[in-house]
Amino acid sequence: MPARFADRATTPGRGPRDILRWKLGKKEPRPDDFAALDAVRPAVVDGGAEALAGGRPVAVWIGHATWALRLAGKLIVIDPIWSRSIGGAVRRLVPPGVALEAMPAIDVVLVSHDHRDHMDLPTLRRMPDSALYIVPVGNAPRLAKPRVVELDWWQSFTLGDLAITLVPARHWSMRMPWNRNDTLWGGWVIHAPEGSAYHSGDTAWGDHFAEIGARCGPIHWAMLPIGGYAPRWFMAPQHIDPDEAVGAWEALRARDLFAMHWGTFRLTDEPIGEPPARLRACWAERNHDPAALHIPDPGAPLPLVLSPRCLGVGFY
Repeated sequence: MPARFADRATTPGRGPRDILRWKLGKKEPRPDDFAALDAVRPAVVDGGAEALAGGRPVAVWIGHATWALRLAGKLIVIDPIWSRSIGGAVRRLVPPGVALEAMPAIDVVLVSHDHRDHMDLPTLRRMPDSALYIVPVGNAPRLAKPRVVELDWWQSFTLGDLAITLVPARHWSMRMPWNRNDTLWGGWVIHAPEGSAYHSGDTAWGDHFAEIGARCGPIHWAMLPIGGYAPRWFMAPQHIDPDEAVGAWEALRARDLFAMHWGTFRLTDEPIGEPPARLRACWAERNHDPAALHIPDPGAPLPLVLSPRCLGVGFY
């Protein structure tokens, strides 16, 4: 019997044979500056906890795909992982931008899918039962929280002035070998009086970016992954690379790009510092407004304030 969401999973799927080829087979040539790029680490900065507690609209990158947003007066945390490692196997390279103990009261937690670097159960067990948890279909039993809402793609949940929508992503799910694609995955669009934020979760390239922009736009702040892409033969069906992140921002017709999913864990083969370098190069090559690109350090507050700048590519 096929898995519940097998028809939505990205293709081609990757299995044990592909993993063995990746880990034991011939490696792709390394760039000449690999060592220098691999020594790069994002610098954790102060100010995030105070900004989140202050009440004004703000975003703080905690690390990897974890963000904390203050919108509509509520504190929203997305894909929380505060653990020192992923499952005890992959250690964290830099500490979280804000310690979990220093976080103000959390109102809403969004989890994009069940992979361990996004649904970190040790972190989730430490998070408050008073918060509302919103997850894709099938994931609620894993959280063991009293207030959990499940959504399918394009379904929304309203909480006061917040409207939270689960949107498609080109990815897949698996917690154990026997439950591949039994639960759904996706990204998030958050509409608030101050503006609209998009968090892609994990995703490959696809026409879903344009559809999300058309159906849920305007998107003001797009949180897009820039790391986890090498080798491309293995990763292209599941993770975008920096150039595709720029293309996703263009397809979304978003206002600003907030980079994520780099510099926190070593999960793939590219040097740690290559994703932001490639992102900046692609951004400049396509002649986009430098003010619309944000590659924050963990803990750095990014005010969520709309300026007169227009949305999307080609309007600067």
